[in-house]
Formats: sequence, C-alpha cells, structure tokens
Amino acid sequence: MLRSVIERGVLVAAAISSAAVFVSPGVALPTTRAAETTIATPANSAPSTSPCPAGTFADGLVCAKLPAFPFDLPESEAAEAAHRDRRGTFQVYEQIPRRPERPSDYQAYRYPIPPGVEGGRYVISGYDLDLPDEAQRRGRKLRAVGHGGLDLPQARGTPVKLIALEAQQGDAEIVYVGALFGTTVVTRHTLREGGRLRDYLVLYGHLERPATGIAAGSRVADGDVIGYVGDTGSPELVHLHLETRRVREGVDVTKLSPVRLLDATVSVVNDPRNVLPRKP
Repeated sequence: MLRSVIERGVLVAAAISSAAVFVSPGVALPTTRAAETTIATPANSAPSTSPCPAGTFADGLVCAKLPAFPFDLPESEAAEAAHRDRRGTFQVYEQIPRRPERPSDYQAYRYPIPPGVEGGRYVISGYDLDLPDEAQRRGRKLRAVGHGGLDLPQARGTPVKLIALEAQQGDAEIVYVGALFGTTVVTRHTLREGGRLRDYLVLYGHLERPATGIAAGSRVADGDVIGYVGDTGSPELVHLHLETRRVREGVDVTKLSPVRLLDATVSVVNDPRNVLPRKP
C-alpha cells in the first residue's frame, strides 16, 4: 500500500509494502518496512485521530516511520588537465571540476571550522587544478604546482568538526590518522551519486593533533570533533587543508597503505564544492 504525505507543499513518497517506490528515475526508496509504533485506541472504537510523532504518519493502527528521502547528486564527470611541475615537466592528470550548477562562491558552503579571514570569509586558497597551467598556484616554498583542496586559516587549537557531505548515506568512517599533509585525518563517506553509491575521501590536513579517540575504523557523525587546527607540515601558516577525492570503483581504501590513498589509480582529486553541504 502506498501513501503520499504532503508537508509544506512537498510530496514525500513512503514505501509501505515490499515494492520499491521510485521518486526519480533510477532512485528507489528503501523497501524494508520501518519500525512502527502502535496507536493506542479504546476497545471497539474508531482509530484515534491524534497526530503521530514527528517523522511518522498514521498507517491504520500504527505510526509508521517515514523512510529517509534519498537525495541523489548528479554524476560528477572527471576531466583531463595538465600543468608543468616545479622541474618544468609537463604532467597530464585527471581531476573532477566543479559542476556548473554548484555555486562558485566558497561562502555558499559549510566548513569544519569557523571563518578565519577578515570579513567572515573562510578560504584563502581555493581549488585550481581545473585552471590553465599559468593560473595554478605556485610558490618558492610550495612543493607542488596547483592546489587540489582548500586552505582555511584559523587559530591554533581550533576544533575541527567533521562535515557530512551532500547525499551522504550514514556516518563517515575514519580510514587513516597520521602523517600525510602534516598530521592528517582521512575520512571515507558514501554518497548517492548518479543513481549509485560512490565513496569519497575527505582529508583534514596540517592538524596540531587528532582528537582523542579518533582512530582508523571508528565511525564519526556530522559535528564530531576529529582534530585541532595546526601547522604540521606547513610551518608558514596555521590553517586547515581540506581536500576531497572520489575513490575509484572497486577500490577498498581500508585495505591500502596510507601512501596510496592519493595515488591516481586509487582516487581522483575533486573540487570540494561538488560535495560540501550548502548553507541553509
């Protein structure tokens, strides 16, 4: 049996039988019947008209929990790009540029730390691996050409909180804690993208230290503290390096050595604006 619940003008389809309910092409709501709460009614009386708790709806004599509404991101297409490295060697690489429907303004998104730039801004150095060679970041003290992440300045010791990505399914998992971009915490997030599940890595780099209890294999939810802002591996600036990478299909990053997480055969660097949650 199917019921449609209209709340604030939005039609929410709920799966009540074992049949899948499709809300958009290729995206099905869960088919497992959710936990139910019986509606107490006097003997021989009609079912109560009292409203069910928030997040549920009346289904006969029970309050059935609404299944999570699956939010599906469009497929992010990888593209070829190139630049000359510090030695002048021409390098071709794969990267995922910002999708055109995603805001270009970094201020449109949520971040793991409060803004640290004058005027309430967050980012002092953005993603540029999709730009022409001459427009990519270079510096005498920088080890690499181009920037595959975002640099967010803040005071030393500021708590870094995990950010749940858009279309994320469940909590994130810690896959690595240790040296990478200085002291780094790497998390794995499973997203609905293009009608299927895809894994993404988020790198939180240059931390002063990880938070207590943060270790590979632990699960973390949106808002959990995973570390503290520092300058390990980047003594010129106290800041957070935030990078996102899409894991290639068929790769289980938990079975790889940490040095391989950034390997082009394992993951593809991604413009963080594709997956960071937008501000309300």
